[in-house]
Amino acid sequence: MFKRLLKNERGLTLIELLAVIVILGIIAAIAIPAIGAIMDNSKKDAHIANAKQMVSAVRLAIANDQNTKTSYTMQELFDGGYLENIPKSPGKKGEYDPGKSEVTVEKELDANKKVKAIHYKVSLIDKGNFKYIDNVDVEQLTRDEVKLE
Repeated sequence: MFKRLLKNERGLTLIELLAVIVILGIIAAIAIPAIGAIMDNSKKDAHIANAKQMVSAVRLAIANDQNTKTSYTMQELFDGGYLENIPKSPGKKGEYDPGKSEVTVEKELDANKKVKAIHYKVSLIDKGNFKYIDNVDVEQLTRDEVKLE
């Protein structure tokens, strides 16, 4: 009886092996683009987080200094102690250019010339002049406004 069980043992046929390979290929064809989109979205979210971090630093600088500057570069915020470090760019192109990446402060006045709203527009530019975010109001900033290389 034991000899019969050993003789009946068979491996996978070529057709079964090909079917498994085709199924794995289909799964890979579906999964790889989905993973690429997830990675792009996470890079865009990182740029948005860096932009919001810069705006928070500008708000701190304005509250601390009580000045009327309308533009702050990343380098100025770092040198003033409002940024702990220069944020790293998640892109492949390189690091942000701290002298060109900036936040512009625009005050919206009402009829009585009182401040109605303050808009913070952010630009994140790398050292090769690639603009990830180009002068976009941080409150309106979405993944669609962020460009990747």
